[in-house]
Amino acid sequence: MTQMYSRFDYIDAARATAAQFAALVSSVTDPEARLSATPGWTVADCVGHVSTAPARYLALARGVGDWSFHAADVPDFNAKQIANLTSRDIPILVATLLDDLDELLDAVAHFGAQVPKMHFDGDRMIRADAALGILIGEFVVHGHDIARTVRAPWPVDPEVAAMIARGRHQILPSWVNASACAGHFATYDIHLRGSDESFIYEFTAGNLEINPPDPRPTDVHISVEPTTALLAGYGRCSPMWAGVTGRAFAWGGKPWLAPALAKRFLPA
Repeated sequence: MTQMYSRFDYIDAARATAAQFAALVSSVTDPEARLSATPGWTVADCVGHVSTAPARYLALARGVGDWSFHAADVPDFNAKQIANLTSRDIPILVATLLDDLDELLDAVAHFGAQVPKMHFDGDRMIRADAALGILIGEFVVHGHDIARTVRAPWPVDPEVAAMIARGRHQILPSWVNASACAGHFATYDIHLRGSDESFIYEFTAGNLEINPPDPRPTDVHISVEPTTALLAGYGRCSPMWAGVTGRAFAWGGKPWLAPALAKRFLPA
């Protein structure tokens, strides 16, 4: 049976991963160091981007705020956001991040039984509590980007990786790369190792349905270590490397589909 997560699980994970991110970036000595994972961004750019996220999520949960109608427009949206930062000072950005996160998490904790939905990038309507899974992904993935640049350790809790996947599934159909998925009909059964987390991706000529009620027969089964699945999904590691190192394994009628799965989506 798949693990169930409450809003309070998301709240706890968001608080813990934000604290981990804050501790990492507060130790950076060169805020203008360039990140290899996001060409054109410095550490300060990345921290600035992440620092604005909690306030943006809270605004969207309240029915206001901005989002990108098309997923392909998100890089431009982020570039404008970074250009308009009022500060590039890391301690100020970290304080903003943590203060705004406290306000967001308090709001989520006090949602009633009818959880509000909010607009999000790719013109999606998503649950405002499970949206925290996407926010946690911001902390964890961009923390990984910075940690790799400054050569710092960056452990990722496998359960947190699963929670990020849950949150991201709300928006992932809008991230399908139309050109890479034209004429693509395939069903992927993906299992995160060491957990009960499994999900189905079913592609039908450019459209993606996640966990369809009546899926077609599976074309490829993928068993993957949770952190590797997270980083591969965000384009931070090579699926080929994951296979060679044993962190992912594919079998079934069409196992060759597995390494190309990440390319079915726009960059995250």
